[in-house]
Amino acid sequence: MADWQWLFGDQLGPHFLAPSEQGPAANAPVVIIEARSVFRRRRFHRAKAHLILSAMRHRAAELGDRVRYVRADTYTAGLREAVGKASVTVHHPTSRAAHTLVSSMENVRVLPARGFLVPQAAFRSWAAGHDRLRHEDFYRWMRRELHLLMDGDEPAGGRWNHDHANREPPSKGMRTLAAPAPYRPRENDIDEEVRADLDRWEREEGIGFVGRDGPRGFPASRREALAALRRFIEHRLAGFGPHEDAVLAGDPVMSHSLLSSSLNLGLLDPAEVVGAAEDAWRAGQVPVHSAEGFVRQVAGWREYVWHAYWYFGEDYRHRNALRHRAPLPEWFLDLDADAVAARCLSTVLTQVRDTGWTHHIPRLMLLGSYALQRGWDPRAVTDWFHRCFVDGYDWVILPNVIGMSQYADGGLMTTKPYTTAGAYIHRMSDLCDGCAYRPTDRTGDRACPYTTGYWSFVHRHGSRLAANPRTARAVQGLHRLGDIDEVLRTDRGRGQSPP
Repeated sequence: MADWQWLFGDQLGPHFLAPSEQGPAANAPVVIIEARSVFRRRRFHRAKAHLILSAMRHRAAELGDRVRYVRADTYTAGLREAVGKASVTVHHPTSRAAHTLVSSMENVRVLPARGFLVPQAAFRSWAAGHDRLRHEDFYRWMRRELHLLMDGDEPAGGRWNHDHANREPPSKGMRTLAAPAPYRPRENDIDEEVRADLDRWEREEGIGFVGRDGPRGFPASRREALAALRRFIEHRLAGFGPHEDAVLAGDPVMSHSLLSSSLNLGLLDPAEVVGAAEDAWRAGQVPVHSAEGFVRQVAGWREYVWHAYWYFGEDYRHRNALRHRAPLPEWFLDLDADAVAARCLSTVLTQVRDTGWTHHIPRLMLLGSYALQRGWDPRAVTDWFHRCFVDGYDWVILPNVIGMSQYADGGLMTTKPYTTAGAYIHRMSDLCDGCAYRPTDRTGDRACPYTTGYWSFVHRHGSRLAANPRTARAVQGLHRLGDIDEVLRTDRGRGQSPP
């Protein structure tokens, strides 16, 4: 009998069962383990728990008699129940904890990772030739390696990065982007069963969740994920580029793909996703700046984050270059958007509470920026993003938060901290309209919490920021403020209270 093939809950696409010299045999029996201990360890968003369980059970239904689906307290107990001491293969798990677990099991053989575009050894070879592992350098290497969006030896459209065309703020009076609607799945009997089980876990087993479990908003099967990909490529990719950094209160989705959860569940392979985007550009269906902006997210940033997670090592999660120690307040932990007066933060927290998702700019420049300004513990911020986002996994969140969002690695991934005063939020969104605060006010009752928080952050870390050419001007601006003492008093007065 062929070895059993173990599929984790983020390895659900056909490419994880495709036979190869090192991979599983054709038609190898499959085991999937639903371990409740995963949900006991963290207070996950209810919609995230629902999506993961629904996707696992959908995959089991597709595999039919080929799969042994076990519901157990732990992975170890589930594997013992499913296969006893039989030989098992599993593709390289996506978290260090899971990789450590499977590597310790005598009957389990770990296969190379799938679901990414280049092997880890190739990344290490590339990294060995670079003093600083900058994303832009990596992205250009990826484009050449994969011959992706290339015209011969040159990048499509004559430049590697079309970000200059993808930073347009909303037009005055714009309330929605008026993009075609994204694909949304329909729930079925599996979702009904999952929801009943989650209710029972809460009621009988004390497993707690945060957020709301509305109708499932993201694909839970390969068929649904392919439908979502087609819908995006055919109807939404063309309009994706220009406003990908803009935020509208009435249009949280804009032209974003909503494919991250499908990629991170393994329902889609990144090669087919970027290939579809390139094909659409070559067919003249989308402009190059939209295709390139989307490809950069998948073949650039997503791939970079995956490799950085493993390359930087286990100690990376403990980095805290800015020495931020403050705990996350209860209103933030509970996604209590109604307690927040600042319209931008309340709007985004509402989106997270209701859906477990918001796009990359609210994540970085509103949620992450606020945490950075308040000096919250980066490990606690990492855990919050991991728990509260449907597409959040350890490998995704750790570099994005420790490196990109909280600058806790001191600049290994980025050249500066990403934080901003209220003026940026006002320029790139409509979220300041009707707010209790004014983005330009630094003092007084209507002082914007992002503006006071920004200058407090610059003041607190002035020496470090002054030594960085990308942030030195901010320190110079701080010294020109005649009311900095009052700004700091205003900011301190808010403390851990909701803004």
